Amino acid sequence: MMRAWILPVVLVLCGSVAALERAFGGSPGSAAVLLLVFVLLAGVTSPLVFPRSVGALEAQQRSAGDGRPVVFWRPGCTYCLRLRFRLGRRARQLHWVNIWRDPAGAAAVREINDGNETVPTVVVGGQSHTNPDPAWVREQLSPS
Repeated sequence: MMRAWILPVVLVLCGSVAALERAFGGSPGSAAVLLLVFVLLAGVTSPLVFPRSVGALEAQQRSAGDGRPVVFWRPGCTYCLRLRFRLGRRARQLHWVNIWRDPAGAAAVREINDGNETVPTVVVGGQSHTNPDPAWVREQLSPS
């Protein structure tokens, strides 16, 4: 759980240091803008932008019942962010498994990807797809 927050915390700290330098250098306006940019970047790279994660076993059980895809992801992954943002509101229709929080999810991803923890890995109807096109994932969702 802790390592999911390392990048956002580092971004806020770096932004704070850079903003302080600007503020003491006589430019408080640009310091505020710089800090805001770093805080926004921290927010985007945090786990907060993803729907609530469930465990791999729970996701697989739910998927078997409702047919919705399961997405294995991890915080800080740019491809996961791309998938999440391109899906928009429809991202909530998928079952999201954070492999950094769920050892069973990480093991499932390693099994699918020849020992690598490559994410996003999407499982639809028992078929796995590593780093699929977000448009293809959208097509797998039921119309809403």
